[in-house]
Amino acid sequence: MTLIDQRTRTISDDDSTPRTPDPSSPESGAIGIGMDRPQDVDAWVDELAALMEPDAIHWVDGSARERHALLQGLVASGTIQQLNPDLRPYSFLARSDASDVARIESRTFICSVEKDDAGPTNNWRDPAEMRAELGELFAGSMRGRTLYVVPFAMGPLGSPMTKYGVQITDSPYVVVSMGTMTRMGDAALAMIARGADWVPAVHSVGAPLAPGETDVPWPCNDTKYIVHYPETREIWSYGSAYGGNAILPKKAFALRIASVIARDEGWLAEHMLLIKVTAPSGKSYHLAAAFPSACGKTNLAMLAPTIPGWKVETVGDDIAWLRIGRDGRLRAINPEAGFFGVAPGTGPETNRTAIDTLWGNTIFTNVALREDGDVWWEGLTPTPPANLTDWQGESWTPQSGRPAAHPNSRFTVSARQCPSISDDWEDPEGVVIDAIIFGGRRASNVPLVVEARDWDHGVFMGATIASEQTAAAEGTVGELRRDPFAMLPFTGYNMADYFAHWLDFGARLRTSARVPRVFQVNWFRKGDDGSFLWPGFGENARVLQWMIERLEGTQRAVETPLGLVPTTTGLNLEGLDIAEEQLSELFRIDPRALDLETHDIEEFFDTFGHRLPTELYRQLELLRARLGAA
Repeated sequence: MTLIDQRTRTISDDDSTPRTPDPSSPESGAIGIGMDRPQDVDAWVDELAALMEPDAIHWVDGSARERHALLQGLVASGTIQQLNPDLRPYSFLARSDASDVARIESRTFICSVEKDDAGPTNNWRDPAEMRAELGELFAGSMRGRTLYVVPFAMGPLGSPMTKYGVQITDSPYVVVSMGTMTRMGDAALAMIARGADWVPAVHSVGAPLAPGETDVPWPCNDTKYIVHYPETREIWSYGSAYGGNAILPKKAFALRIASVIARDEGWLAEHMLLIKVTAPSGKSYHLAAAFPSACGKTNLAMLAPTIPGWKVETVGDDIAWLRIGRDGRLRAINPEAGFFGVAPGTGPETNRTAIDTLWGNTIFTNVALREDGDVWWEGLTPTPPANLTDWQGESWTPQSGRPAAHPNSRFTVSARQCPSISDDWEDPEGVVIDAIIFGGRRASNVPLVVEARDWDHGVFMGATIASEQTAAAEGTVGELRRDPFAMLPFTGYNMADYFAHWLDFGARLRTSARVPRVFQVNWFRKGDDGSFLWPGFGENARVLQWMIERLEGTQRAVETPLGLVPTTTGLNLEGLDIAEEQLSELFRIDPRALDLETHDIEEFFDTFGHRLPTELYRQLELLRARLGAA
């Protein structure tokens, strides 16, 4: 095998003559003109090319011309189809393989040197054994395909909070998705060339092509791995082309590896949305909120308040990196450049802002196709169209008895396109965080809103969050599981040490100007008849109003065993049709049910053994004492 080094490097097994790329092909990108590529990146690419044996290597420049060529190539291969340009300009629909539709937590591994450093919530494998196994899988895995070298930045270019990486992939669908989700291309590579540290990420769909073999629209492999090496900051992914399994800057880098970097450097990498809330007075506050996937994060990130005079703007919808700024305040950035949102349940009544964001320039995956060439999913309209093509390419009618869109179908769109995007969403210093919110999907036990007594109590709230399982990950939908800080699938090291890091971080914050308040919310509490007690969506602004008024000191609160809740007149309910008994049920504390839950919490804590911070056991005993006195 000969490596030919030119603007687009090519590989030929039987001919050392460079292949001249077609000018309309993405392989013709003018990468590296006037720029010396970083030698360490160059050598790394050479080493991996020798292992995976691609037919060609393309250094991604991130240009509009390159993106267009990639998209047209994906259309030609049948991976995506272009939607009706009159209804959804420059937008596309992809249908994945039926086995490749969600995060695969059971195949996600943390390969720390010591098993205890991964902890009981992560799948651990010996790093040397895993490297040997992956070496066999990746050998020749890109035959017949192009190896794309994708430099990217997580965060605004030049920000002191931004991190950089380089992903190798053989999936052009992944490349165009990364172009939306990251700052991708020459500008990121230039920062690495100037000395920025970078995280190496390797991805292959694991579907090599023999000479003359016809490709499939969605190449993938039944064998799947998403592997993280925390000590060396490496990510290796094999077999999947879907979402966070393959778009490695997202969950793999921005959470699993970044959480390890954050621990070592003294900051926080969190599964949190970021919003800017402006009161009628004109004063603005920034809130960070952690919710498990598919539990209303995007709806809150793009919330349209129903109460006059209040405004909510979007800073980020999924991931936040938080540091103590030079002024001693907690500051945060959204490291992503786009939204990878769940489509089902998103509609004009639930999230008008998201619908307005998706007007065009969007890639949809596993939603249904209308006869007029536009898309549809459950929740987009009250009544489904009479005839659709479902997410698997089959004819569908309302009588089909199955969802038209996959429950975890997605949209990928630039954050810049969001009508509610805040003017400070790319502030290189980060926005000041005034409050932190934890939430989950709970039918009972958890009130609509509770305020923590202090930071350590807030950490206990975050550590004990539980949520009903959704379709965003493998598992039984509806089953209750503990999902601390909404980080159960995403903490790249022992979660007990992660809890300790949060407690230590709070101790550092206490020496600064202000410690953010911590709240817990539950939009999903149900009555005896199984219906939701709170209307949710835009009405959630009423809960945000109470939080802001607590920050401003204009609202009192009532002590409960769980924390502080609004007084009977504390929530702004003007214009809201909600019965008194309904409101009472939203905040009802059942000491017996909660006492039973403390045993479940204790069992969960015990899984961490001696590494669990004693402060969390102390908080548990305080809760039990308050329940006993209730």
